[in-house]
Amino acid sequence: MDKNRALVVFQDKKIRRIWHNNEWYFSVVDVVQALTDSPTPRQYWGKVKDREFVQLELSPIWVQLKLRSEDGKYYETDCANTKDMFRIIQSIPSPKAEPFKQWLAQVGYERIQEIENPELAQARMKGIYKAKGYSEGWIEKRVRGIAIRQELTDEWKGRGVKEDKEYAILTNEISKATFGKTVEDYKKLKSLKKENLSDHMNDLELIFSMLGEASTTNIARNKDTKGFIENKKAAREGGIVAGVARKELEKRSGKKVSTPENYLDAPEKEKRKRLEKK
Repeated sequence: MDKNRALVVFQDKKIRRIWHNNEWYFSVVDVVQALTDSPTPRQYWGKVKDREFVQLELSPIWVQLKLRSEDGKYYETDCANTKDMFRIIQSIPSPKAEPFKQWLAQVGYERIQEIENPELAQARMKGIYKAKGYSEGWIEKRVRGIAIRQELTDEWKGRGVKEDKEYAILTNEISKATFGKTVEDYKKLKSLKKENLSDHMNDLELIFSMLGEASTTNIARNKDTKGFIENKKAAREGGIVAGVARKELEKRSGKKVSTPENYLDAPEKEKRKRLEKK
């Protein structure tokens, strides 16, 4: 759900994209796989690239941008904007080419709409979660959490924190102080692999996660933190604020906030509930 890096889906095929120079750039390899179903899309693209561009000594119409791979790390990846992707598609014989062009044009148009009216982006996001079966209350918290997270990362960026690796370290500082677990430890608790942790948190988990991140933003601003070291301390302090509140609730309620439950279990639970009512 990151506004700068996101996945879109064409006929069950995931296409990575990144917002760059005020427009979407799409992973060429992902597009090749979607169009050809090739088991080796990188090699396929390499041959097309050599035949259609390198041998003809044409200027590249793609750029290399960092996209997240399946191992969770970011690598330089050939990407092209909508206009240049149309040119690349012409070099790939596929019966899916025309419907893909229509899909690509629609994806680009939707982003333009969202820039002009940000409420559309939120509406689409809510629609996606609702279609997956999340409750209205949970969706409102999740959307609010995304906004708080974006405000925090914007703050980090303006204070000299480097993206990706340093963001991940600071996020772990908040998580450890809030829940006593790193993000990876939390995902293990919930039996998650590549899934987004926040999408599998319950209402209370989301609330304390928001409190930790909002507190970190507030502390960073008030102390005017600079660079990674100072912001790491602020992240820990912000997490402590949420951690103290969590422990107090657990003490008074007698119940842990962090649970192994995840949304992957939800369909089965709903099924059992329906059977119990019959």
